[in-house]
Amino acid sequence: MNLHLWRLFLDAADHGSLSKVAVLHGTSQPHVSRQIAELEQQCGGRLFERTGRGVALTALGQRIAPRVRVWLSSTEQLEQEIRSTAGQTMGRVRLGTLPSLAHPFTSTLFTRLRQRHPLVQLSVREGQGAQLETGLEDGSLDLALLFRHGQPNGSDALSLAEAETFLVGPEGDPVTAKPTVKFKALDGLPLVSFCRPSSWRDQLEQVARQRGVQLNVVLEADSLALQLGIASHGGAYALLGSYAIDVARSQHRFQAARLVDPPIVRHIALALARSGQLSPATRAVMQEALALAKEMSLDTTRPAPAVTAAGRSKASSRG
Repeated sequence: MNLHLWRLFLDAADHGSLSKVAVLHGTSQPHVSRQIAELEQQCGGRLFERTGRGVALTALGQRIAPRVRVWLSSTEQLEQEIRSTAGQTMGRVRLGTLPSLAHPFTSTLFTRLRQRHPLVQLSVREGQGAQLETGLEDGSLDLALLFRHGQPNGSDALSLAEAETFLVGPEGDPVTAKPTVKFKALDGLPLVSFCRPSSWRDQLEQVARQRGVQLNVVLEADSLALQLGIASHGGAYALLGSYAIDVARSQHRFQAARLVDPPIVRHIALALARSGQLSPATRAVMQEALALAKEMSLDTTRPAPAVTAAGRSKASSRG
């Protein structure tokens, strides 16, 4: 069993593109194609169908992929544990992250790992909550930085911070002019929100039904940059956490008012893969992430500034 070939197989299954796999492995697309063909010859059947958009698993590929993933994960974990006994924490950790946490948190985490665990390779995949949960379920992710609506219990996720929700509108907007805005103010208000499936959308609509509020989502967009761009130009309002707002201060002009009555609180969590198997490298990433969250004060329950200019709050513009 050639570990390298099976890694290529899983990467191709995850990315759906041999050219992307070639970039990931620092080689050429024809070379990856030849290696996949060699693996298919050894298996006695086609593992991928070539499509106009890339590659897709055949029935044979779909049947063996879960077992290959488990086998390869356990093999890599054994290799990491053997090397760790010699005092070297090493191995690849596949981390999923929400766009709002990609920078500066995840980028700073990478820098710390390079300094403290240089043999740990971080593989980061950005996505929305439902995508990240799927990755944890099928084993394509080891860890994920995401939002949870309830307090993580510690068995499958660790809490990093709490995040309240803010209504974001354009500069000078009367709805977001005050520090807080009641949930009932969302009734009929044009909103931009994340695409379905979205546990965030589900939570908002559940609260809206309980309060007799009609949510009016006029645009679905998974891009935070697009949501903030739309909100800052007055096309629709966005409902975001203050961490996402902080990241966008230098790019957009907007106002943000904290949602109250009721407040909508989510937990920034570090979630674990469903397999429950944690390699030494994964544990090292977890420890560094928890320490970094504490150092960066990821407690987003603090009041968010009503930003009226790029990088400037009302208070700072007066002072």
